[in-house]
Amino acid sequence: MESSRIHKLQLLENEARSCQRCDLSATRNRVVFSSGVHSYGLVVVGEAPGASEDRDGLPFVGRSGQLITRLIEEEIGLARDNYYITNVIKCRPPSNRKPNSVEIAACSVFLTGQLELLNSQVILAVGEVAARVLTRLKTSVGSMRGQVHAMGGAKVVVTYHPAYALRGGKAIEQAMRSDLRVVGGLLDGE
Repeated sequence: MESSRIHKLQLLENEARSCQRCDLSATRNRVVFSSGVHSYGLVVVGEAPGASEDRDGLPFVGRSGQLITRLIEEEIGLARDNYYITNVIKCRPPSNRKPNSVEIAACSVFLTGQLELLNSQVILAVGEVAARVLTRLKTSVGSMRGQVHAMGGAKVVVTYHPAYALRGGKAIEQAMRSDLRVVGGLLDGE
């Protein structure tokens, strides 16, 4: 069963690599599909690749990615290669703007497919776009935090985007740490 699931994820990634469902396909350098393992209980979902990700083809490798990776390791004890990382959309929007509704809809087949195949225990929604897509709520990240949301059989925890923490300072980082402790508790079965 595991090899079948991994094969289906690979087919989905191959489809994404040749995708032209929206205009971002004309401006991307690389499709940024995912990184990490397929068998652990945590999936981290961000909004979209940035410049570093578009260059390297991996999610969360820039300054924001380094911060969330460090916080997850410090608060949950998981190294980056022990969880699955992806984004709502797989191509970088110009100037790192937020993805629009057309781009999100065009790319939804990939995120939906990933989440169904992964069947993860806990999903960490990083930032407003991921939080709204995964919870289907239209409120702010601040109002979605502190709760555990349901998405199918998975539990969704919302946190701020690390880029916001890089601009907003220690208070935002502390809030993210608090959210990650909730994730850790869910993974431990609390």
